[in-house]
Amino acid sequence: MSVAEADRPTEEEEEGDGLPVFTTKGAIQTVAIICVLIVAIYFFLPKLAGFGDAIGMLGEAKPIYVAIAVGFCVASFITYIALFRAVVGGESFPISWLEAYEINMAGFAATLLFSAGGAGGVVLTYWALRQGGMERRDVGTRMVAFIVLHYLFYPLAVVVFGILLRTGVLHGSTTVSLTIVPAAIAGVVMLFFGALALLPTDIERRIDGFARRHSGVKFLAKLSTVPATVADGTRAALRLVANPSRAGLAVVGAVGFWAANIGILWASFKAFGIAIPLGVVVMGFFIGMVANLIPFVPAGVGAVDAGMIGTFVLFGFPEEQVFAAVLIYRLVAFWLPIPPGVAAFFQLRKRVKRWKREGLPIDRPPRPGMIEEIL
Repeated sequence: MSVAEADRPTEEEEEGDGLPVFTTKGAIQTVAIICVLIVAIYFFLPKLAGFGDAIGMLGEAKPIYVAIAVGFCVASFITYIALFRAVVGGESFPISWLEAYEINMAGFAATLLFSAGGAGGVVLTYWALRQGGMERRDVGTRMVAFIVLHYLFYPLAVVVFGILLRTGVLHGSTTVSLTIVPAAIAGVVMLFFGALALLPTDIERRIDGFARRHSGVKFLAKLSTVPATVADGTRAALRLVANPSRAGLAVVGAVGFWAANIGILWASFKAFGIAIPLGVVVMGFFIGMVANLIPFVPAGVGAVDAGMIGTFVLFGFPEEQVFAAVLIYRLVAFWLPIPPGVAAFFQLRKRVKRWKREGLPIDRPPRPGMIEEIL
């Protein structure tokens, strides 16, 4: 038996094992938290702050710009799926666009609906790839490369647009706290993750050897694969960026996802007649999205809303219009895709059963033109 065959899902890893568990208690808790956060931010907070009836302004939104926002939302998922298919798929795991759609849309819904410390989408994606026959180490490396490449342009955009705003190249606020400070923090984050790529390629062997020589740290032997996988995935992502001619779909997908999301936010402001400068909408979007890192909040519900609202108010935009525009953004970018995401979850379960009957993706003939050789 080959190493690849030995690492495939065993009888203990039957379909469903490792899949995030949807429980009635977890569903009730999630729905309750979401309702409390939405009511607090969109009903109580505006009244307490004297911002007026932000919810009542929704009827004033121009339908044409709401439709444009929906179009950007569709584009954001297309680019996200393209990135996933290019990086996580590759030549040796040639999944179709439909299969990539089901995995990613189901993962989107799992992030909100499953109790997994906010990582429901990651858990579901790992499960799907393992069920497709991919080796554990390969799953880890590809998912790290995907995540690094996906988020690489986040801090990069903050650095670039923060500097451009502060120096006056782009029209908008030049306040240090909204330009240079976020840019500096983003720069530190980039340096940190860039340093991961400098870890020795044999870091796993070194840690394992150290653990074997010291009885008190035997647990390090089991954990040694973590830094090695993270380093390998980070290096793979950076190689993709360095070879855009060979990995164009992945790079376009990563950039396109953020551009489309910013487009949703721009259209949401335009729906209320707010002319918002490019630099401001980009910085406001990324600064507000930092709130998504707050733990124990399902998919950033409430936290991202509040973060974006506070950011654009600090940029000097009218409070009532900011509330309404951010609400439109969240309705289109977050709530609208959830129903198809739930449907994709059940479609994915059927897809996995079909893989087991008709053959796993890992066993398909390699698809030329993918970016396997870079990874």
